[in-house]
Amino acid sequence: MEAEQKPEEGETPAVADGEQAPPEPRRRRAWVRWVRRTALGLVLVVVLPLLAGEIALRVNYTGDPADGTYTRDKDAVWLGHAWVDGRKKDADVTALARRLESTGMRDLYVHSGPLEHDGTLPESAYPRARWFIDAMHRAAPGIRVQAWLGDVLASEGPNGMRLELPETRAAVVGSARQILAVGFDGVHFDLEPLHSGDRNYLTLLDSLRPVTRAQGAQLSIAAHQIDPVPAFHSFWNALTGHPKWWSQEFFGQVARRVDQIAVMSYDTIQPLESTYGGYVAQQTALALEVTPQSTDLLMGLPFYHENRFGHWNHAETAAAAVRGVRLGLSRTDADRANFGVAAYVDFAATEEDWTAYREGWVR
Repeated sequence: MEAEQKPEEGETPAVADGEQAPPEPRRRRAWVRWVRRTALGLVLVVVLPLLAGEIALRVNYTGDPADGTYTRDKDAVWLGHAWVDGRKKDADVTALARRLESTGMRDLYVHSGPLEHDGTLPESAYPRARWFIDAMHRAAPGIRVQAWLGDVLASEGPNGMRLELPETRAAVVGSARQILAVGFDGVHFDLEPLHSGDRNYLTLLDSLRPVTRAQGAQLSIAAHQIDPVPAFHSFWNALTGHPKWWSQEFFGQVARRVDQIAVMSYDTIQPLESTYGGYVAQQTALALEVTPQSTDLLMGLPFYHENRFGHWNHAETAAAAVRGVRLGLSRTDADRANFGVAAYVDFAATEEDWTAYREGWVR
């Protein structure tokens, strides 16, 4: 009689006719089926809605803008710090004024900060501001020069400005008085990341408004994008810890408290030029719906070139943004008077960017 042969390690023992199979292979097969079904469910729940959203944005980019949806001569451009720290000279001002001729540019947001985390503004941050304001007013009468002040908020980490502190808000108001005394035509605030629903920010704007009005100056802000679908900022916050978007309601609350609101409609994560343009059209429509007629609404144009998650240079083009702005304006409020675009940013702009602005928006 031959000795019984044992199965090798990891090998399933043979089962004689009529015998019941061991339970382990059954459990393994059930586990594999569960994994496959779960993966399919995730695809259906996550991937398909994203795909549907991208298709909707692509469709939103189709069609023709309405006649007359061109500049209202209320556009703006963000300028770098070199204009107020001594690096720029008279020849640069002359060249800038020439660049702005026959465009719709009315406001220059010149970087004059940043603010300190406690809300104060060191005078050493803008040593040549008076020179630039005077030189620009001479070279391009009618152009308004606004002080662009920003800082990082401590909304997602331990470091940064804390708007919940009354003394910090009071210091920001004092900084606005200080910079307007230099001769600026307005003050433009860019505080990030600013979460939707921040009541302390609304309180700050309420405190700033009497100061700018008393000086006959503009109160202007850079605004986050609006939820592409309701409550999307809450979903994104749960996913990443960074809500990024504002609710449409909060955007309207901010817009009612300022003279000018410029939407940072770039860094959108969109992968294609067509979906980016459709996204800008959607953002334009959402902003128009809640911005008072008396407030200047400006949509941002990407005049810079980077490739990273959140901003793809081949997708976020100035040409696509201009077309998206015109489509959103056409579909929502084609005759809105207090409306324009804002180019970000002068020191990274190319001739292609300026041409897209001129040919697509200025005409």
